[in-house]
Amino acid sequence: MMKEDKLSELSMQLSVDVLNLAEQLRAKHETVISNQISRSATSVCANIAESKYGHSRADFIAKLQIALKEASETGKWLEMLYKTNYINEQTYKSINKTCSTIRILLIASIKTAKSNQ
Repeated sequence: MMKEDKLSELSMQLSVDVLNLAEQLRAKHETVISNQISRSATSVCANIAESKYGHSRADFIAKLQIALKEASETGKWLEMLYKTNYINEQTYKSINKTCSTIRILLIASIKTAKSNQ
């Protein structure tokens, strides 16, 4: 239960941070990656929220696995933005830390859910 609450909190923070970042990127006329990262980050949050109301254990696990894939994608977009100098190191490290923590918690939650089947 604690992991799920932490996941919800962190995934909302990731979404908010990325949406704010995307707004800044659009001001710099960067739209391709800002659209992609916005979709992947908000999908993390949405799938974690959906998992709580899964109609089965398998559905719960599937939603968490989708969230994990989207978190991985978000991390890759962040890295790309950093390596192309659209974001500075501090911004990259800050948002990526949240994203990495989410991935760690999701992996643990998925393993636990699978072992309790």
